[in-house]
Amino acid sequence: MSDYNSLKNHLLTNQNTWLITGVAGFIGSNLLEQLINLNQIVIGMDNLSTGKKKNLDDIKSSCTDKLWSNFTFIKGDICDLDLCYKACQDVDFVLHQAALGSVPRSISDPINTNSSNINGFLNILLASKDSSVKSFTYAASSSTYGDHPDLPKVEDKIGRPLSPYAITKYVNELYAEIFARAYSFQSIGLRYFNVFGKRQDPLGAYAAVIPKWIYAILNQERLYINGNGETSRDFCYIDNAVQANILAALSPSKFRNNVYNVAVGDRTSLNELFFILKNAIKKEGVLYKFEPEYREFRAGDVMHSQASIQKISENLGYKPQFKIKEGISESIKWYMTNLKDG
Repeated sequence: MSDYNSLKNHLLTNQNTWLITGVAGFIGSNLLEQLINLNQIVIGMDNLSTGKKKNLDDIKSSCTDKLWSNFTFIKGDICDLDLCYKACQDVDFVLHQAALGSVPRSISDPINTNSSNINGFLNILLASKDSSVKSFTYAASSSTYGDHPDLPKVEDKIGRPLSPYAITKYVNELYAEIFARAYSFQSIGLRYFNVFGKRQDPLGAYAAVIPKWIYAILNQERLYINGNGETSRDFCYIDNAVQANILAALSPSKFRNNVYNVAVGDRTSLNELFFILKNAIKKEGVLYKFEPEYREFRAGDVMHSQASIQKISENLGYKPQFKIKEGISESIKWYMTNLKDG
């Protein structure tokens, strides 16, 4: 088990080479920002289909030219095996974040979801193995728990998948397990639970609930709740997910070949979330005049989700530094500065 602050101090004086796939996306760009500020060499790969060049430009503008010179961007797709091999050359640690996310997107477009999330995953996994990287950490998903009713969710108990997206993320775990058995290639999967925070896109058909609602409230637009509002989630601020990735990448060998929940270990209903957001934004001087409108429950969603974080805490030393209210406060400050006017 490692202390996160000690690991960060270690990285400041020990330069390594990292590959982040999906580097221009929400989670990928936050990983890049942390690693660049820790004086690490980072190669970033993204096809910019859902990631944004602006995310990279924002990081560039906030750090020194010397630190930014440690970053190399490759515009390309993980479905290109040759490019995956090129990206993995001389890399120590891989943080694989690239994917087509969103349950609704996977229902409307299962072919492209499968191509990116399964074929692309296998490409980067194979290239990492053949390039002898020190560790491979990948974005898994809480959607893997499917219809299993138990709360909190424990890593070794999953149900039937409820969407094509959930299937692809479970297949990732199966491939990682087979690579460990067949090739002795070690990896860690991080089952993210509703990660939110700065640089998460509030617009578009597949925007996540927290950025979408923050944007609506700041711009006095109506917001919608799917179902009766009692659906609940374990909302996890982005800095917690960044911590989990770095702890996983640098973890001792005995804790690899595992999947871990990345969450807070708490549960918030959508009705509660609305009041938390409304009140937090009110403190910033914005009074929201609408009540939420309720509509049909969304296909492929689960009613309740809450993680046990005992395994990741005991094995990797993970300690979430932000609960939902602290994370929302940080997020609102960012959105008010960057996205209030769209």
